[in-house]
Amino acid sequence: MNKQSPILIVGHGDVIENSLANYLQKNGFSKVISSSAKGFNVLGQAEVRRYFRRHRPEYVFLSSVRSGGIAANQKFPAEFIYENLEAQNNIIHTSFKHGVKKLLYFAGSCAYPKEARQPIKEKDLLTGPLEETSEFYSIAKIAGIKLCQAYRRQYGFNAIVAVPATIYGPGSDVAPETAHVMGALIGRFYLAAKVGHKAVIVWGTGKPRREFLYADDFVRASLFLMNQYDKEEMINIGCGYDVSIRELAQMIRDVSGFKGRIAFDRTKPDGTRRKLMDNEEISKMGWRPLVSLKEGIRKTYRWFVTSKEKNKL
Repeated sequence: MNKQSPILIVGHGDVIENSLANYLQKNGFSKVISSSAKGFNVLGQAEVRRYFRRHRPEYVFLSSVRSGGIAANQKFPAEFIYENLEAQNNIIHTSFKHGVKKLLYFAGSCAYPKEARQPIKEKDLLTGPLEETSEFYSIAKIAGIKLCQAYRRQYGFNAIVAVPATIYGPGSDVAPETAHVMGALIGRFYLAAKVGHKAVIVWGTGKPRREFLYADDFVRASLFLMNQYDKEEMINIGCGYDVSIRELAQMIRDVSGFKGRIAFDRTKPDGTRRKLMDNEEISKMGWRPLVSLKEGIRKTYRWFVTSKEKNKL
């Protein structure tokens, strides 16, 4: 990519879309369009075609247009599968038709089997049943992976697929009903520390383990792959280690200053037991994450507190 290239970033105003857009704009890329910021309806095929005819993007970053944690997946399974399928079908097909130079599609670790061996290798896709709590979203992401691979194989379209670990950082969703575990816990611990609650409730047993990737590291990896990766096989983006939900909650409690206890609601689902990805392929290419989990949590929590204080003014 050069700094005059027209670039389209498709998402839903989440940390993925916003982090990519902010970085590119701050670093001199002059023709960056973020679908959410422009109110671009990627679910409408005719509107997508009009946009591509008018703006002629050369590079496309394609993320989910609907995503969230376990609660959101269980509440909105129809929207999660329909809207993501509709958006990625429109964007991938139209990108091919209008000669986009390269498209980077972001899948999700939930596309891997529920009981995949650890760490999960790219070749483990479709080797077992999916996690039930995110099944509909996962199926949409698998379809996106295969659509990219099919268009590359049949038409030579330069579409690549990355599978990032759970991304977090400034701009993360922190609403309990929609957020992934990191954002949801940050919101809960902030409120508990502010109001003086005696306990913070965490869904499940606290035993499942998750891998997290700070937003700045995700952006660096995305640009690295856009510039240097050109294979049909998808590639994992991870930090190489995971933590239990119990450990994560304790880390966020320490950062927040909350003095109460952590209570686990075992009536709620745990989700997949573990999702640690093998990042050997991207590591061999020379990419490494720079932000530790502790540092990333501190930065994200500071952003959240600052944004809450600004909204009060």
